[in-house]
Amino acid sequence: MTNGGRLARRVALDGMLFALAVVMSVVDGMIPTPVPGVRLGLSNIAVMYTLLFVGRRDALTLAALKGLFAFVTRGAIAGALSLSGGLLSVLVMTLLTAVFGERVSYIMLSVAGALAHNAGQMIVVKFVYSSLALSAFAPVLAISGIAAGVVTAAILRAFLPIAKRFGGISGAKDFPE
Repeated sequence: MTNGGRLARRVALDGMLFALAVVMSVVDGMIPTPVPGVRLGLSNIAVMYTLLFVGRRDALTLAALKGLFAFVTRGAIAGALSLSGGLLSVLVMTLLTAVFGERVSYIMLSVAGALAHNAGQMIVVKFVYSSLALSAFAPVLAISGIAAGVVTAAILRAFLPIAKRFGGISGAKDFPE
């Protein structure tokens, strides 16, 4: 395959992963939660898949595009929250894969990514609303981040056989449960 063909294929794959992330974000927004503002973060499944099986740069791009999408559809604060959480999440998961390689599990990656996502969002909220007492909400975000990380890791794990069947994973690494 030529370089142009590889580039076209990669751009198409990135576009499909972005579309998947957008759909998952919309579905995620329709799921009622007991705590306002807390979500499962289903679109992060697409980001984690991208990081593990497509590439780090593509995962960072996808996180940035998700932030831009949130900005366009829900406003500046939502965009800043999505961008800060998404980029910090990808950076933490990238660091974990660089340090631990294939020894890191999907659950470890997903939980760490979710907690980093929440931390990135808390930094932005603290910056924008400096008088807001966030420390009281931190335990709720930690618990919800752990739970969301476990759920999204399980969904990703269930999705992988389907992706392999359709050729979505080439040279896939097997990570531990």
